[in-house]
Amino acid sequence: MSKDYPIPAGFLERETEIKKSRFIARVAPVSSRDEVKAWLEQARNDHPDARHICWAYQIGRPGAAAEAAMNDDGEPSGTAGKPILGVIQHKDLGDVLVMVIRYFGGIKLGAGGLVRAYAGATEAVLSGVERVIQQPMSQVTVTMTFADEQPLRHWCDQNGAEIGNVGYSAGVTADVSLVEERNQEFTAFCESRGMGYRFDS
Repeated sequence: MSKDYPIPAGFLERETEIKKSRFIARVAPVSSRDEVKAWLEQARNDHPDARHICWAYQIGRPGAAAEAAMNDDGEPSGTAGKPILGVIQHKDLGDVLVMVIRYFGGIKLGAGGLVRAYAGATEAVLSGVERVIQQPMSQVTVTMTFADEQPLRHWCDQNGAEIGNVGYSAGVTADVSLVEERNQEFTAFCESRGMGYRFDS
């Protein structure tokens, strides 16, 4: 499903040190709880000796996220997950997970110090990650003659559309995905060649 709001372009890691404690912040794009679990598992595998792996995520449109959650992972309540989520919400990003991996350096930071440390680590990684906005896409099933397949492929190449499954029987059927704002042009192209098309709702 395409997104018309900013999401992280990919994975990024940033490390900060505060009073000998190491804070390793990671950001990743996520669109489901299963993806969140997989990233957390990866973090635990990469850092089995870390004292805490605190995290927060929000899935869906910023400001109206369909789902959000946070976890202090043993830090005092409200000092880790909440500040991480707070920075995520302030950054206006959707479909985003931030994990902050902490190696305790022997000096206690206190509740205020922890809030600042986790928020700062989150800020650092979110400021560094690139954002992408995926435009809304349409899925279309096209039916045509064999002679129409090459012109269809050419139109798709010229207009940034992608052809998925293609089936051959008496004629040809193809699944096409294209940016929604090209729907009218695509419809006109199909009609000019007498090709059948059906937009999937």
